[in-house]
Amino acid sequence: MEITEYMTKLGQQAKKAGREMSRAESGKKNLALLKIADAIANSKDALAIENQKDLEAGKANGLDSALLDRLELTPDRIDSMIEGLKQVAALADPVGEIMDLSYRPSGIQVGQMRVPLGVIGIVFESRPNVTVDAAALCLKSGNACILRGGSEAIHSNQAIAQCIVEGLKAADLPAEAVQVVETTDRAAVGELITMDKYVDVIIPRGGKSLIERISKEASIAVIKHLDGICHVYIDDKADIEKAVAIAFNAKTHRYGVCNAMETLLVAEDISAKVLPLLAEKYLQEGVELRGCLKTCSLIPECIRATDEDWNTEYLAPVLSIKIVADIDQAIEHINQYSSGHTESIVTEDYTLARRFLREIDSSSVMVNASTRFADGFEYGLGAEIGISTDKLHARGPVGLNGLTSIKYVVLGDGQIRE
Repeated sequence: MEITEYMTKLGQQAKKAGREMSRAESGKKNLALLKIADAIANSKDALAIENQKDLEAGKANGLDSALLDRLELTPDRIDSMIEGLKQVAALADPVGEIMDLSYRPSGIQVGQMRVPLGVIGIVFESRPNVTVDAAALCLKSGNACILRGGSEAIHSNQAIAQCIVEGLKAADLPAEAVQVVETTDRAAVGELITMDKYVDVIIPRGGKSLIERISKEASIAVIKHLDGICHVYIDDKADIEKAVAIAFNAKTHRYGVCNAMETLLVAEDISAKVLPLLAEKYLQEGVELRGCLKTCSLIPECIRATDEDWNTEYLAPVLSIKIVADIDQAIEHINQYSSGHTESIVTEDYTLARRFLREIDSSSVMVNASTRFADGFEYGLGAEIGISTDKLHARGPVGLNGLTSIKYVVLGDGQIRE
């Protein structure tokens, strides 16, 4: 079967399944999620075997350490997938919720009802856990989805897909509500992002080149973010112990993720106290430091940063550091170089913290917390289908509400317009 025919078949099946999912009862959707969780728990060994195939192939094909890290399904990550499914099952079902119902002078009541988007196409690279997160959120929000993972994770994704189908069948829901593209042919992506007859929204998760390509070529609405150039600003009124812990965690907790800090900004008045402490910890972890002239004078091992460094999402053990005069210069730097993903300030000054929250235009803005918390699971969404730096239709971690739209509903009792 040629690619166009194959993808069209998936689209037709998804459209039909989407109609069934839009009217599925909450109990059935929750049962499916719990049954998927059970299937994954019972298939841990099989998942590990299939994931090892992908890891070995990735190493043979020269995947870098960041991509291999994203690809690996550790026991903890499998447990997180299971926990995410259970959390989504426990969340309130957004479908059918009526908001802002109010009486009009005519006597009618007008409100807004949450409804599924329909069929969601998701294109992602490396991380096989995205298969579970995407399936969980799409199912709970009453959508069908077509998932196209990267070729480097084909064995892991197919194994996870079997668990999803098992869960759907156990809950008497259509198995086609979640379809994982079985071919590694790149032409499948081109077909998926132009099937506007069957697909309502495209969500890409992966590298900048993938997202740029999809944003350019898709004939369907895209929910996306291009880069995760995240900043931590240590203010001169910061608690040093907090600052060191936050800045260290934000960079080294995991490197190959979009919410890892890529640039550290430090107020000049506190730089001589905090930077040597941080430098020692970073260097012990093997982090390469690139800094401004003032930073290099405090850290002998630091390499002089270029303007390109401030614009770079490393996804690797590399960190840019800049000493700034004050919060004004920090905000100016962030607004110039940020990708609009996540920024954090470390300070004990409540007034400055509020100003930072107000003036930084990113999808997540934090006070005294690591940027690594910019995550749907950590935000209590159960899971996320991605983090959007767009301002329409969703922004930040995209959970259940981000996968619904609204329609106006009117309740009357025989009123006519005069």
